[in-house]
Amino acid sequence: MKRFIVIFLIFSASNLIAQHSFWKKSDTLDLKKRKTLVIGGSSAYVLSMVGINQLWYAGFDRSSLHSVDDNQEWLQMDKFGHIMTSYYVGKVGMELLDWAGESRKNQLIYGASLGFVFLSTVEMFDGYSKEWGFSFGDIAANASGTGLLIGQELLWKEQRIQLKYSFHQTRFAKQNPELLGENFIENTLKDYNGQTYWLSANIWSFKKESKFPKWLNIAFGYGAENMITANVTPNDNRFRQYYLGLDVDLTKIKTKSKFLKTVFSAVNFIKIPAPTISYSPEEKFKIYAFYF
Repeated sequence: MKRFIVIFLIFSASNLIAQHSFWKKSDTLDLKKRKTLVIGGSSAYVLSMVGINQLWYAGFDRSSLHSVDDNQEWLQMDKFGHIMTSYYVGKVGMELLDWAGESRKNQLIYGASLGFVFLSTVEMFDGYSKEWGFSFGDIAANASGTGLLIGQELLWKEQRIQLKYSFHQTRFAKQNPELLGENFIENTLKDYNGQTYWLSANIWSFKKESKFPKWLNIAFGYGAENMITANVTPNDNRFRQYYLGLDVDLTKIKTKSKFLKTVFSAVNFIKIPAPTISYSPEEKFKIYAFYF
């Protein structure tokens, strides 16, 4: 949860700033802008690390660097959270370097890797805390998010497939509110039963001569249910869920309003409620008029 909160706020704030008309993109390298990014980014990184350490880790005992195997927890839903945050923080890093007029090569090397660097630093904090531990699974998930971002830029020079998130409240949070959250905001961050992570592919971008609406996406989702604790317990009946549905790429909706462009870009990580088909071994196929 701590990773998701901090990085999500950074993503939202950076996205809003980058879209502001004052921050007009430079066609060539602007040394003043790059200097601003280096100083501002370095300061934000140091302050965020100090803040995370004081607010989250200071109250727990330290230990020597150690690792834990948490790959079976939450049916890997937490790993998808790592993938998504690594992807979007890297995307913000690329966009900010693009704003400064940096070369495409440097955008990929220094911008797209920002999510991996940030999350992996937090992972080191886990490794020196008795309460948690360094997770190689988390590192692999961080790398996957960064790889998805860089891979598409190298292959298509654009993000045709985006990671998205949706959430609905479930009955499970009331059974363990300390772990799954006591209110709606906490539920969105803690209750993996209600979270769904999506790969949302823009149809038009794969066939640009087609008549498909430019904003129409098809999305493939993953979720899990019946989880009260991180690990399997006696009489546990947790199961995975798979989804296929429609989605909208808000950034491809035509509008002359700079305000709407900013809003659409900032919230485009959210999967739009749409007709969806789900499948799980326990519930078989289900059809939703609008799933979120």
